[in-house]
Amino acid sequence: MTPAATARGGGPLLLGVRHHGPGSARGVRAALEAGRPDVVLVEGPAEADALVALAADPDMRPPVALLAHAVDDPGRAAFWPMAEFSPEWVAIRWALDRGAAVRFVDLPAAHTLAASDPTWDDSEDEVSEPDPRIDPVAELAAAAGYEDAERWWEDAVELRADGDPTAPFEALAEAMGALREAYGHGGHPRDLVREAYMRIQLRAARKEFGDAVAVVCGAWHVPALTRRTTVTADRALLKGLPKVKTEMTWVPWTHRRLARRSGYGAGIESPGWYGHLFTAPDRPVERWMTKVAGLLRAEDHLVSPAHVIEAVRLADTLAALRGRPRPGLDETTDAVRAVLCEGSDVPLDLVRDRLVVGDVLGEVPAAAPAVPLQRDLTRRQRTLRLKPEATERELDLDLRKETDGDRSRLLHRLCLLHVHWGEPAAARAGTGTFRETWRLRWEPELHVRVAEAGVWGTTVEAAATARARSRALAATALSDITGLAEQCLLAGLTDALPVVMRALADRAALDTDVTRLAQALPALARSLRYGDVRGTDTAALAEVAAGLAERICVGLPPACAGLDTDAATAMRERIDEVHQAVALLPDADGTTERWAGVLRRLADRDRIPGILRGRAARLLLDEGRIPDTEAARLMSRALSPGTPPPDAAAWIDGFVGGASGGGLLLVHDERLLGLVDTWLTGVPADAFTDVLPLLRRTFSDYEPAVRRTLGELVARGPGTGGPGHTAPGVPGFAPTPDPDRADAVLPLLHLVLGTEVMA
Repeated sequence: MTPAATARGGGPLLLGVRHHGPGSARGVRAALEAGRPDVVLVEGPAEADALVALAADPDMRPPVALLAHAVDDPGRAAFWPMAEFSPEWVAIRWALDRGAAVRFVDLPAAHTLAASDPTWDDSEDEVSEPDPRIDPVAELAAAAGYEDAERWWEDAVELRADGDPTAPFEALAEAMGALREAYGHGGHPRDLVREAYMRIQLRAARKEFGDAVAVVCGAWHVPALTRRTTVTADRALLKGLPKVKTEMTWVPWTHRRLARRSGYGAGIESPGWYGHLFTAPDRPVERWMTKVAGLLRAEDHLVSPAHVIEAVRLADTLAALRGRPRPGLDETTDAVRAVLCEGSDVPLDLVRDRLVVGDVLGEVPAAAPAVPLQRDLTRRQRTLRLKPEATERELDLDLRKETDGDRSRLLHRLCLLHVHWGEPAAARAGTGTFRETWRLRWEPELHVRVAEAGVWGTTVEAAATARARSRALAATALSDITGLAEQCLLAGLTDALPVVMRALADRAALDTDVTRLAQALPALARSLRYGDVRGTDTAALAEVAAGLAERICVGLPPACAGLDTDAATAMRERIDEVHQAVALLPDADGTTERWAGVLRRLADRDRIPGILRGRAARLLLDEGRIPDTEAARLMSRALSPGTPPPDAAAWIDGFVGGASGGGLLLVHDERLLGLVDTWLTGVPADAFTDVLPLLRRTFSDYEPAVRRTLGELVARGPGTGGPGHTAPGVPGFAPTPDPDRADAVLPLLHLVLGTEVMA
């Protein structure tokens, strides 16, 4: 049995390939045409025999992958990807097109998925110190004097323009034989079991078809298939293997997931480039440069035909200087950078991402097996015109439109099922708006997540409802249940809301921790607003939210007394969240007034940490609950000489710190700025270093322009003429507003708003 033997009379045709190598794929096609075998054996899980006919379906477009998962544990899954330029895919299509049989001969997925360690490196035959794993291609490249394994592979296989198509297979088989003699299993003990199964399947095929058999497998396995072993010895290796019930199907795959940087063990560096080499009928460099030029032009880069001509010439010259048979990816990339990108790596990164790797997403036919939940999701995607895509894109939704509302509910239901096809865009997130923005990207692994979620129901809505009910019953934290209620409203799961609301009411009645109550209220307030937007009945939710707000108002002042620095900082965040939430709640029972009273008590009590007193005073000032003079009085008291400097600095941090616009408040109210300036200049030298970190943190959050203006005001010396007083001559400010300048903006506002100017 020789590696390059013909399939007719000279033994099986053993074609050792590199997975996802276009040169190997072209060689496989030529060798199969020359040998014309009656059966093609392909490296892949044996269960895939039942699915191989789907590869001939016109709706099957690679890249695709065989997906196997355990029936009782769908999260235990494995993929076998194939691209258009994968030798295995080429062999399958050749056999189907010519009526030859196709069989998968690798170890069944039932055994692979049953192993506790998917790599099987803990096999019984392994010694205490396992052999280091080797990369066969890297070893051969090093033997040939190459530092870069990919470059050697391109020179030896991918860039070969002519010659005997079986010659690379003979050379690779001989080289792999030498490596196997030197390294054995090369740190992959599982391969010994897999190869024993392959030999058994090869014997069975030869018994049925004679020598009219071709085998397409990784070149590493070819020496093992030529070894003379007995059936008994091979069966002994397979005896007692663990087994689990599995299901298998075809799923779409992406070029990005074929890339090695995605973590795929058999990945390649440049799937987009390899796909181009395989599909280009002639002049691959010229056609590649044309693709690059088209991409750059679409992104508004100036690229002319002269650029393309010069880039091709440079790539050819570089290949000649480097002694390569034809320009490879390195030469084309250098030429693109120098000529088309004018030396810049910014557009070159775009070329690498879009073309060298690529975002091609495959398709599978509707006849492919799928769990009921996957079929329902596919129907919903088609109905809502939401096509899965490998590239990330933004989707803006107007919730007042029926289709956009349905899209939003679908995406929220999938998130609840942990199928994160889309993520809400944080930059545009808001409370209670009619618009949503999502970032969508379909990843092949989401098929596994859908299979896992299939245990909850056969449709997306039913599965999300069952999942929400289960989470409500199992939740122990009040904030978890309020967050779940918000998700149910966003997802339109009306059947799940009664269970969630009962759990919420029970948990809220038993929870006495004010901090947890404060964490829970914002989600309820957002849920009420979302309910209004989506037309959902939220009466029960409003009742629970009002009860939570009432209990927070009663328990917050005592809970804030005596807190240390870290606890007070965390409580400031809770107060800010509750303040925003109260503004969203209906005020039929006076919740807003009670909350304002709580803030007044916090601002006046000396036992409350300074950061919380300052924050409460600031919130009251922003809401117009206290006049400027009262705010100045509170600041003056907090910054009095008898107050320890750390406490005073904490009060300042609470009042003007963070991203709350405190810097602008100081800019426009020189009385407050004067109080801060007077206190700061009076801090004793021995205490100044203690308060400096807090003050730097407070003022470093301001915009540069605000800090610059504050510096100018302090250098000039802030006035003391009352709130809003500004001395004449300060750039950008006047003692009183200028009505004429204010009126000048009205025409522009009317133009933007589309309103008519009132006479």
